[in-house]
Amino acid sequence: MFANLPIHYEEVNTLSEEEKQCPECGAGMIPTGHEEIRTELRYTRAKLERIVYIATTCGCPACKDTEDPRFMKDEGSPALIPGGYASASLVSHIMYEKYADALPLYRQKKGFELLGVSINRTTMANWIITCSQNYLKPIYDYFHRELLKRHFLMADETPIQVLKEPGRRPQNKSYIWLMRSGEDRLPPIILYHYTETRAGGNAADFLDGIDEGSYVMVDGYSGYNRLKKIRRCCCYAHIRRYLMEAIPSGQEKDYSHPAVQGVLYCNKLFEYERSYKAKGLSYAQVYKRRQKDAKPVVEGFMRWLDGQHPEKGSRMDRAVTYIQNRKDTLMTYLEDGRCSLSNNASENPHRPVTLGRKNWLFSDSQDGANASMIVYTMAEMAKAHWLHPYNYLKYLLDSRPGTDTTDAELKDLAPWSEKARIECNKKSE
Repeated sequence: MFANLPIHYEEVNTLSEEEKQCPECGAGMIPTGHEEIRTELRYTRAKLERIVYIATTCGCPACKDTEDPRFMKDEGSPALIPGGYASASLVSHIMYEKYADALPLYRQKKGFELLGVSINRTTMANWIITCSQNYLKPIYDYFHRELLKRHFLMADETPIQVLKEPGRRPQNKSYIWLMRSGEDRLPPIILYHYTETRAGGNAADFLDGIDEGSYVMVDGYSGYNRLKKIRRCCCYAHIRRYLMEAIPSGQEKDYSHPAVQGVLYCNKLFEYERSYKAKGLSYAQVYKRRQKDAKPVVEGFMRWLDGQHPEKGSRMDRAVTYIQNRKDTLMTYLEDGRCSLSNNASENPHRPVTLGRKNWLFSDSQDGANASMIVYTMAEMAKAHWLHPYNYLKYLLDSRPGTDTTDAELKDLAPWSEKARIECNKKSE
């Protein structure tokens, strides 16, 4: 239960000198051994410390009496934000609280006041924007370049409200795009991207440079049709969900109902995928097994689909229409063993965004929205690689990569690197 926590040993010393006397002869007893008698969890309340850096000035003793005495001052490392008092640990904490714990800045302000310091929301927001652009954007761009090298990607989008967009009203919807690597047994890459609209060109622009012939798993949004170089896969989890919603209450086991029949086709495909994963099959083996097992099921599903003529406006009509609109992509996943059957892996990382959006409601500016996407990316990348988001954010802000940082250096900052794992798993300060 507590295996990952550091251990502090505290020796029990509650017996008085009189109690340590031998009850038989009265002699004073001496220690003969130790044993663990109980374990407890102790909470240490958060605290802020004021750190004042002192620079030492050195002078040359041989030149001090000359017309040109020489002096040198140790300036130390530069401030995280020039002229500011923000430290890497403080900004990392603010980022972690907002983007990993969904705690709005106004509530963080109240928390800091209880610790004896007043930091207004505008200051915290500016810190997030400045540090995101100066130090996190280079590693974000590196993740983007690495993502475009992958053969199978997943994508999803969700709305966000940005108040100050040029030429647009505050009520207009903007969008967060989630682009991530597939379940390809390589280090996962998860990227968030903000755009003013849901136009398909936004997805195409973000994925510009991906290898021709790659695959992308998306929902049915037509904007993805702009991705000309990529083969599209459909999500059978979405298909199954629509069919489940079309089953009347109490008829879940009525195998004569068309929606139940459709669900059974989907269930069979997911059953095959679970068996392939349990057996640890290679991608080549998965491809061969899908041709033998899954392809006949998909073909049967398509024949079943062609025979459906539900009542217009019914839930079954809605499900059939949804599937018919994706008919051209129903068999795409069979072409490559690296393709997935569902898009669930790309929907799960949207949950922190959804929770955060519920708590902090909107982004004030485009700079703020872009910064949010960058920090969300870092937090989710940390979690995907079993690192604590705070530790990873602090590691990046301590390292301070810039526009001149090479890809070889950025690789060491990636959460899958051995160096990052060692640094992030050290005891937190």
